[in-house]
Amino acid sequence: MKRTSDVRTSTTLSPAVRQYLIVTGNYWAFTLTDGALRMLVLLHFNDLGYGPLEIAMLFVFYEAFGVITNLVGGWLGARLGLNRTMNIGLATQVVALSMLLVPAGWLTVPWVMAAQALSGIAKDLNKMSAKSTIKLLLPEQAQHALYRWVALLTGSKNALKGIGFFAGGALLTLFGFRGAIAIMASALLLVFLFSLLTLQRDLGRASNAPRFSHLLSRSRAVNDLAAARLFLFGARDVWFVVALPVYLATTLHWSHWSISGFLACWIIGYGLVQSLAPHVTGSGQRSSPPAISKPPPDGRSAFGWAALLSLVPALIAMLLSSGYSAQPVLIAGLLVFGALFAINSSLHSYLIVSYARSDGVSLDVGFYYMANAMGRLLGTVLSGWLFQRYGLATCLWVSSASVACAALLSLALPRQTHHPAID
Repeated sequence: MKRTSDVRTSTTLSPAVRQYLIVTGNYWAFTLTDGALRMLVLLHFNDLGYGPLEIAMLFVFYEAFGVITNLVGGWLGARLGLNRTMNIGLATQVVALSMLLVPAGWLTVPWVMAAQALSGIAKDLNKMSAKSTIKLLLPEQAQHALYRWVALLTGSKNALKGIGFFAGGALLTLFGFRGAIAIMASALLLVFLFSLLTLQRDLGRASNAPRFSHLLSRSRAVNDLAAARLFLFGARDVWFVVALPVYLATTLHWSHWSISGFLACWIIGYGLVQSLAPHVTGSGQRSSPPAISKPPPDGRSAFGWAALLSLVPALIAMLLSSGYSAQPVLIAGLLVFGALFAINSSLHSYLIVSYARSDGVSLDVGFYYMANAMGRLLGTVLSGWLFQRYGLATCLWVSSASVACAALLSLALPRQTHHPAID
């Protein structure tokens, strides 16, 4: 009976799976350009003599418009369909890249901030579309499979973003700023045209068009998880986005290749750990017999892993302040921080898809990633300001405190709301 049911389910979902693979491919292509663009802008404007806070301000609109996009984009996805939000995101990124092809004299801070604003809108439309689609593929009770699928998508995306970091530094060195931007814009334009021809209409559209008043989540679990996500990602970006690469360039005198290559390897490794998170946490595989399979993660899991992560930036800060050599401390600390952060991020990504309503899933997912974008925005601004005023160690202490807040908020999350499923 189970085999027949599985076959029927697979047959029913097969067209959706094909559409999901197209969405994922679009998301991967976009992620490559997104990672490369961030590294290009950061390194290019550092070469032009911009200070850490000025560089951070270049990304403020990227993060700020991500907050708005996730909130409104989830509503648009539920009303228009995820195919349209995906295609709008791809087209917007092509426009954002094209804005940076102007003569060098036009690349003022306001102009670059405007281009980054469009890029932020594009990125979060793509992320919301891809993450929301997973909920449509699996039955409600298949929580173990849902965890594995979410972890795989999240991990592969970040691995590709790491490759994008490396590509950004390499393209800047080989082709210069404008040449690199032109190559990325041309490639993404081809992806956009392919997407227009292949994505199914009405993918992910809610059965009843949601009103604009439904933008804010009415689920306590979603709200608590969103608050924890805000602090979690603020903790990462407060030292990783601006402070760390500028520190590597100005204090340790690393080259463009070295910085982009190192951060790329870190992001790739981070993505791989995210993909393996279900196995690391002991919830990725069924036991035998199925009746004793381990439960999927819940609020207790989120608290434990966040509490452990909060110790890492504090330890790095103490070692740097104690006079230990900065290079080995940062490299080792980043490896540990990245592995633990990847598990935390993967757990959160699973929980939001699990908590989200099936009908109009993009509403809850969009609200959650709005908090994610808000955390990145605060972290980015603080990264530039704290580093310029107080140095890298202060950024690390703030990171530790922020993760601790995420851990405390996780205590309010539901404990095992789903029964272990045979999936």
